[in-house]
Amino acid sequence: MTEAAIERIRELIGTGGLPPGARLPAEAELAGQLGASRNTVREAVRALVTARVLDVRRGDGTYVTSLRPELLLEGIAFAADMLQPDFSLELIGVRRILEPAATALAARHADEDALAELAECLQRMRDAGSQDVLVQHDADFHARVASASGNATLASMLAGVSGRTQRARIWRGIVDTDAIGRTIAQHEDILRALEARDPTLAEATALVHVSTTEAWLRQIIAAGAVGVDTDPRHPRRPRSRTTG
Repeated sequence: MTEAAIERIRELIGTGGLPPGARLPAEAELAGQLGASRNTVREAVRALVTARVLDVRRGDGTYVTSLRPELLLEGIAFAADMLQPDFSLELIGVRRILEPAATALAARHADEDALAELAECLQRMRDAGSQDVLVQHDADFHARVASASGNATLASMLAGVSGRTQRARIWRGIVDTDAIGRTIAQHEDILRALEARDPTLAEATALVHVSTTEAWLRQIIAAGAVGVDTDPRHPRRPRSRTTG
């Protein structure tokens, strides 16, 4: 019954009966409209609040959210962080599919302000005093590129799957001393392609960048190392299963 109530509320939202920002009828009235008990309606509302479809404002009522992709797709990041280390390669594989596409779109749509912000972000990467700070600016760079794509849904999906790959980059920087120079050089290539307004080149440079991390992680796994550390604040060197 709860699932049926959820589906009915979704239909009302989808057909425009409850547009973004609309206030839901009082619980008793909504129960009558749905042909469900108040308890069932209450459970349905709770589920849709968890899914960021509805927002309960104490003392005011329940409202349909903005239904923006960055809100509705927040759950991707939570789900990605709950995945076991064995799925790290799959997450990087998803990023390898999405990020080049977003970068190609950014080459078409990024304005001068966005390009200037990317250049500043890249300089902060060069000036970073630690690996952790570098990775923070690295993540900011990619988030800005995704935002410049003009596709909010794509940007939100990328934000969701990049959490664990960000931790992989921290780990990689500790294990591979040449990683910092290569990372900065690859970001410079991406920015140059964006500034040239060349979608094909932008897509290729992003693909090279993500593929470098993916190839490194495959090598580590093939060598029998333990999976990527789940805590970005305390990265560890990989330990061989044969040496403990």
